Amino acid sequence: MLRVLGHGHAACDGVSRREVIRVGGLGLFGGLNLPRLLHARASDSVRPPGTAKSVVLINLFGGPPHMDMFDLKPKAPANVRGEMRPTATAVTGLPICDLMPGIATLMDKATLIRTYSHKYNSHNPYNVLTGYDGGVDAENYFAKRSDHPSMGSICQHLDMGPRDVPRYVLMPAFPGYGQSLRRAGPYGGYLGSQYDPLFTVCDPKWERKSKGDYDPVTAKGEPLLPSLGELPAVTADRLDRRRSLLAQFDDGLRKLDRSHAVDGMSHFQQQVFGLLTSPKTRAAFDLSAEPKSVRDRYGDNLWGNSTLVARKLIEAGSTFVTVNWESKNSGHWDLHGNTFGMLRGHLPLLDKMVTALVTDLEQRGLLDQTLVVMMGEMGRTPRINAKSGRDHWPQCGFSLLFGGGMRRGCLIGRTDAQAGYPTDRPVSAGDMVATIYQLLGVDSRMTVDDLAGRPVGISHGGEPVFEAIA
Repeated sequence: MLRVLGHGHAACDGVSRREVIRVGGLGLFGGLNLPRLLHARASDSVRPPGTAKSVVLINLFGGPPHMDMFDLKPKAPANVRGEMRPTATAVTGLPICDLMPGIATLMDKATLIRTYSHKYNSHNPYNVLTGYDGGVDAENYFAKRSDHPSMGSICQHLDMGPRDVPRYVLMPAFPGYGQSLRRAGPYGGYLGSQYDPLFTVCDPKWERKSKGDYDPVTAKGEPLLPSLGELPAVTADRLDRRRSLLAQFDDGLRKLDRSHAVDGMSHFQQQVFGLLTSPKTRAAFDLSAEPKSVRDRYGDNLWGNSTLVARKLIEAGSTFVTVNWESKNSGHWDLHGNTFGMLRGHLPLLDKMVTALVTDLEQRGLLDQTLVVMMGEMGRTPRINAKSGRDHWPQCGFSLLFGGGMRRGCLIGRTDAQAGYPTDRPVSAGDMVATIYQLLGVDSRMTVDDLAGRPVGISHGGEPVFEAIA
């Protein structure tokens, strides 16, 4: 079981954080991960057509409290039901928390799974992104070469999507950014680091000084393209703050062009260089061209801006985009204390960005081919603790899905009187990724070889939730 260690951490993993942000995250000239991104070749197998061409996954790091958001129990005892209040939605008889009025109007377009249930009690997106829930912290907390590959990595392995935009992107920084560690989940694992995502970087600012881990303070900023690797030791604090990182990226391009350094790159490094400098990629990350009204609709903060960039990447053709809600200064969903105060800070931001994303995709004719998934790695305990918080509870959580071939206005699963356990239709981590693969036209029973050459199922025994698929 994960230990809860003291205070002063953004989450309860007991790992110290560094304040410095390394901006050379891409490592373009350091031979790290992304230069081998386009090494993947098309699979010889023929995939069945999928209803979804793209996925946007909003990962609420830490474990969002399902019973305070999408499975309220107003008749439960006070130390279970909490302080959140239900509101009616576009689906009769399906109330949700009244701090999400925008999402409430969209529930007739959504599938709500109330019974996401597994056994991996840990703070990383490993089960969410891979479907594997058999891990333990001693072996599976930190990313390593022998990890199972993520869904986005499998998509790249199958050569899905166009080649003139990043096909697999994770924003605003790699999971573990706030603690300066690499959490397991988003990587290529035993398939190889050439299937890792493009991780953006960020330099968040906060509205005010946080009073602790459970004092909700909004992170300001936006996801940024990594530096060109010619500045691998430069930190965000040393960059010229009078100009955006995007503008400094342009300066680096001009210097490279004058030095003819591109000519000396390997074939795949040149492909990656072209990928990052393509007009589609640059346009997707350029939020300066977006009207203020659009920025405000998404919420002009780190999470809203990341979601807006996600929409732009989907329009450009990206296949799998993840927004990971995790930062310092209470930028997390690991609500061991002040759960209801944290939710009053977080939920309005979440409501705006999800409502804007789903609405924009539908208005642009993209929702039917884009699967939007919002979830976390676990739920929270039914009983409220002495700090007005809820603790870890992988036994039950939720997943909210829009578009991409999901059934509209659909509710999957029921829980007991305290939202502690599923009473019918538990959905495992493997079932969730199998469902996503099914919608993408990927055979969820497909296997890939691990480091020992053994075939491993990409859904780890999970089956698609067919009753939720239109």
